[in-house]
Amino acid sequence: MVMNQLPYHLGIILDGNRRWAEERGLPVFEGHRKGLEKVQRIIEYCKEKGIKILTLFVFSTENWKRGKEEVNYLIKLGKKAISNHFKHLHKNKIRIRIIGQKETLPKSLQKKIIEIEKQTKDNKEMMVNFALSYGGRAEIVEAVKKIIEKKIPPKKINENTIKENLWTSDVDLIIRTGKEQRISNFLIWQAAYSELYFCPKYWPDFSEKDLDLALAEYSRRQRRFGQ
Repeated sequence: MVMNQLPYHLGIILDGNRRWAEERGLPVFEGHRKGLEKVQRIIEYCKEKGIKILTLFVFSTENWKRGKEEVNYLIKLGKKAISNHFKHLHKNKIRIRIIGQKETLPKSLQKKIIEIEKQTKDNKEMMVNFALSYGGRAEIVEAVKKIIEKKIPPKKINENTIKENLWTSDVDLIIRTGKEQRISNFLIWQAAYSELYFCPKYWPDFSEKDLDLALAEYSRRQRRFGQ
C-alpha cells in the first residue's frame, strides 16, 4: 500500500488485552501475554513502513490500582520482554527508551531498563518509547519541576521550554485499540494537533492490515495544526 505521507511519530494506546481474554474464557494474564507478542510484530512492521518514532502506551499511572496479582504479572512480563524480546529489536538497530515514572517501578526492573537503554542508545534506525508507569499530566508536572530546577526565569518560559523538558516529542498520529474513544492521559501535551484513529479491535487482534488502514486514513487527512 503506497502512502502519500506517513507519521514521523506514531503513538499507540494498547487497549483491550483483558477484555480479549475474558471474552474467550481465558485468564487475564493470557491476554497480556498475547498482547506482548503483538507488540514485537507491530514494532517490526512500523520499522518496515519507515516510521521513525513509535510510542506505545503499555502501563499507565492509573494501572497501579489494578489487582496486585495482575500488576505483579505485568512487571514480570516487562522484565521478560527486556531480557528476551528486546534483544531482537537491538539487532535491528532500534533504540529503546522507557518513559514514565521509572522511580516507581521495582528496582530489579529499573536495572534492566538502564541496561537496555544504554545498550541501544546509539541505534539510529528507529526509536521505540515504552510508556511505563506513564501519565500525561505527570509528565507535564515533571517538566515544570525540571524548569524550576534549571532556574529559568518566568519571562523566558514558553512552549518550546516545556517541549524541551518533556519525555518525548510531538506525536503525529495516535491509534487506540479496544473500542474506547478517548486518549486517557496519553501524551496530552504532544497530542495537541495529533490525528486520532480508533480501531474497534482489541490489541491482541490488531494486525499489520489494521495498521495499514490507520496509516491510509492518516494519509488522506489534511492537517491544519489549529489554523
